[in-house]
Amino acid sequence: MANSNVDSCPCSWAGATTLRRNDKVNIAKAAEVYLALRRSRPRTKRNLKNYVKVFLGIDVPDKKICPDHNSPMDYLWHSFASDFAAEAEANADAIVWANRGGGKTELAAVATLVDCVFKPNCQVRILAGSGEQAGRMYEYLTGFLRNGFEQFLAGAIRKDKCSFLNGSSVEVLTQSPMSVRGRHIQKLRCDEVELFDEDVFNAAKFTTQSKNGIGAAMEVISTMHRPYGLMQKICSSAERSATPIFKWCLWEVIEKCTDRNCSQCPLWSDCRGRAKRAAGYLKIDDCITQMSRASRAGWETEMLCKRPSLENAVFAEFEPTVHVQPVDYDPNLPLYRSLDFGFVNPFVCLWIQVDNDGVVRVIDEYVRNRATVDVHAEQLKARTPSGEEQVAATFCDPAGAGVNDVTGTSTVRELRSYGITTRYRRSGILEGIELIRRAIRSGDGQSRLMISPRCQRLIEAMQCYHYPDASSVGELPLKDGVYDHPIDALRYFFVNYTRSAKATSRRY
Repeated sequence: MANSNVDSCPCSWAGATTLRRNDKVNIAKAAEVYLALRRSRPRTKRNLKNYVKVFLGIDVPDKKICPDHNSPMDYLWHSFASDFAAEAEANADAIVWANRGGGKTELAAVATLVDCVFKPNCQVRILAGSGEQAGRMYEYLTGFLRNGFEQFLAGAIRKDKCSFLNGSSVEVLTQSPMSVRGRHIQKLRCDEVELFDEDVFNAAKFTTQSKNGIGAAMEVISTMHRPYGLMQKICSSAERSATPIFKWCLWEVIEKCTDRNCSQCPLWSDCRGRAKRAAGYLKIDDCITQMSRASRAGWETEMLCKRPSLENAVFAEFEPTVHVQPVDYDPNLPLYRSLDFGFVNPFVCLWIQVDNDGVVRVIDEYVRNRATVDVHAEQLKARTPSGEEQVAATFCDPAGAGVNDVTGTSTVRELRSYGITTRYRRSGILEGIELIRRAIRSGDGQSRLMISPRCQRLIEAMQCYHYPDASSVGELPLKDGVYDHPIDALRYFFVNYTRSAKATSRRY
């Protein structure tokens, strides 16, 4: 009864009413603060991480676990901050190489959202290896927009595009040259580029343009599936273009391990305690299940971001850590040169010595296209570390002895006129490949091939020379005009050096 009397007191009712009014005021103020924070541009990397966590519910991993890797947050900050003077980067482009399930597509959608919200008149286009993949990034984006960001939109969200009140917009492009040609936008995000048609990718390179105070940027996002695929080519050229590569693997995105016995964990051989320092979201049990389903090669490629699958690679046993070593010219050893001819395709020369243990040492390379024979001859002489008379032999492609119908001469004859005598013997491609394989790793497990780090084109070719994707037993490697020429030059050395008694020397 006492409680009933108190509850019915007019003073109590008045107090309760006042409290409810205060609550409403506080809630309204909190809503205003929340809205203001949503509209406030993050000024630091930590602020951006907190913004994404609060307003999108995504806790972006920000710990680098492997020594040569980055965190996903490193990529997001680079992408966002590149347009603000205080944090500006020299090159706003980015390459993202990450594992399956590593959040690449979702993170790119986050980057697209914050670009459009905080960079007025920012035009973003999404291009992916398939319509399904492009739709996945756009689906992430529209999910974010429908979860509290509707106020930034100008009109309804359409199937493949949306616009913002500040003049920004996002559109999904189809995988075709016509779709990308003629576009002039600031941001292009290419998802799963490994699946791209190369002509489409080459056309896409010219779509970005800086304007309205927003820098041009092309972001390439993928797992690297093949050692000879488009992603591998892009990563190989990144240093020349000063494009940063943001790389992370399973250990940057796995959840922190807190209560497992390492000695009994199936991940231990790869983990070695890394998960104890992790701060990601992938469930450990899910990762263990995926590892049990996959081949070792697939696991290393897709989840650990180690070298791509070598399923179709011709020289699968070539290991840069083993076969690439500093080797210089030794005046006490015979010096050989080996040539593969080309004009549109590259002309290649390799300088090679063989030591007393039979180890083939490739000490230098010359690779150039669209140059005449006199230019090549001058370079060969200039780069040869000994006098021409001390070169033991210059081996070449037998096809170089064929007379050209237009000039009435041959490459072999032209080189001789410049003082370079060549030798050759005819052989099958498979014979030369087998000799190279034997040098990479012989039957006794020994390696008898060393390549100088100066020979970058040859090293790349050794890893990327491959069979056609639909290959069957006995088929020849693919002549792609890129990787086959350095290999051909190396092949001519082996078939001539091992059969030197049968090599042909001709005078013209």
